[in-house]
Amino acid sequence: MEDPERTARALWALIEPVHAVTYFAPQARSAFEAAGLRGFWRGYFAGRAAPLGAVGPGPVTAAFFGFAPAMVARAVPDVWTRAAPGRVLRARQDGAEAALARLLAGHEPLVEEAAALLTPVAGELDCAGRVLAAANQDLPPPRSAAGRLWHAATVLREHRGDGHVAAWVAAGLDGCETLVLRSGIDLPRTALQPNRGWSDHQWQAARDRLVARGRLASDGTATPAGRRIHRRVEEATDRAAARPWQTLDPAAADRLHRLLAPLARACAAALPFPNPIGLPRPAG
Repeated sequence: MEDPERTARALWALIEPVHAVTYFAPQARSAFEAAGLRGFWRGYFAGRAAPLGAVGPGPVTAAFFGFAPAMVARAVPDVWTRAAPGRVLRARQDGAEAALARLLAGHEPLVEEAAALLTPVAGELDCAGRVLAAANQDLPPPRSAAGRLWHAATVLREHRGDGHVAAWVAAGLDGCETLVLRSGIDLPRTALQPNRGWSDHQWQAARDRLVARGRLASDGTATPAGRRIHRRVEEATDRAAARPWQTLDPAAADRLHRLLAPLARACAAALPFPNPIGLPRPAG
């Protein structure tokens, strides 16, 4: 844990499951439905975008990056007619806390200590250029330890996600192309295309562009050049995500890893694998 870039990647795999219960855990989905957001995607788009306010589809498509514009437009701005952003934020927090209360039952001392370590890291982040991270950082942390842990995890994962989007943009790939390339490496198309709303025509067009640029072979598998791009994007993402961990004492980083590992495994019970996030199943 003495290398900030390695720390960023190792802790992402443990922080992401804590955040992702927001969308997948039954308690979280029930909270969104109680707020008027029936259906998974209404809860997802409203819950993730609510820190930005009642924005339209353009900013959401830009910030979320990998989603087809038509899919975003089916949800936004309609979701704000069903539940205003303030109500969505309350539902998001209530659902996440309820989910973590069930999933992390018996781990309360670990939750308390992990929240105490992670909250200042998230609160002191420099979020310049990272709109989703900054919008979440502006929200007041919940009072419960589980809520504070979830809030810090959410800020940190959006901080990493904002940097990841920037890395893909710098690599010259659009939202659909990133998914098509990833499907040629290690994630099934069935986990990516329908969950991001791209049509068969759009998917094929992106694949044709990548083949023409030498990123994919004609059978859809990534070429060595395509794999190098993916590897460099992941490395750039780690570099961009490393800053929060540069000033953290290595012993504290090691302790945080040990605390989060069993919590991530417990949260993973509510998540699908494989998933379009690219999140690996926590070890152990």
